[in-house]
Amino acid sequence: MQLGVIGLGRMGGNMRERVRAAGHEVVGFDFDPTVRDVDSVAELVTRLSGPRVVWVMVPAGEPTRSVIAELSGLLGPGDLVIEGGNSRFSDDEFHSAVLGERGIGYLDCGVSGGVWGLDEGYGLMVGGDDADVARAMPIFDALTPEGKREDSFVHAGPVGAGHYAKMVHNGIEYGLMQAYAEGYELLAAEPRITAPDAVMGAWRQGTVVRSWLLDLLVAALRQDPGLSSISGYTEDSGEGRWTVEEAISHAVPVPVISAALFARFSSRQPDSPAMKAVSALRQQFGGHQVRSMEAVQS
Repeated sequence: MQLGVIGLGRMGGNMRERVRAAGHEVVGFDFDPTVRDVDSVAELVTRLSGPRVVWVMVPAGEPTRSVIAELSGLLGPGDLVIEGGNSRFSDDEFHSAVLGERGIGYLDCGVSGGVWGLDEGYGLMVGGDDADVARAMPIFDALTPEGKREDSFVHAGPVGAGHYAKMVHNGIEYGLMQAYAEGYELLAAEPRITAPDAVMGAWRQGTVVRSWLLDLLVAALRQDPGLSSISGYTEDSGEGRWTVEEAISHAVPVPVISAALFARFSSRQPDSPAMKAVSALRQQFGGHQVRSMEAVQS
């Protein structure tokens, strides 16, 4: 089967190689000339035989909208676009409508696996019509772990369902990461614990908290004990915010995911205005001692 891939970054580039390794022909385009197979999206389209399948793996928002708009003018009836970036699910109906006017099919696909997906395979959450999903199944099979489609692939529902599922997946990821991080900090704070990384390493087999995320944290601690080479500043890519917004919309309580998101916001404040206000209030009503900025910085 032929596949066009637009966006050959950390995820897209590895996905191209995994699909190729499964015996499919893949033509890739990226703005980086050192990794692309063709020089333009238009050339990519001409290299594919109809009906064509093109997978889009570019950043969410305007970059994705721009590529969808370009493809709507280059592809034709019977062609299929798979959008595999971390787009907000509400964008998918618009993308589907733009392409649908030209008779072009559309699937949204949440992709999980990170930089390890090339060797380990990816988890895929897909939204769209049954016929379009069936048509793209050889590509999905190439991307998922061999022999484990039932455990790594889901047709989650109509257009938008794939990215919605991935959004919730990433919200859960926020909570899991925060729990491991807080556990590590508590271990490191206790003098009786002489090797926090070894304790967490001992949780990797046989315990109820074992997971791939725990494996990755232990690996990071072994590479950099105490994590002294990195700062605590932590970005969020959008899905955590969207998960909390959807929880509010549906009146579903998500206190763990919400707290994990707000913890990331806190990581970007070298000196929190809110905590300054708390300190000032404690001094006002109880005469509690406060630390001056000079004392903190000295």
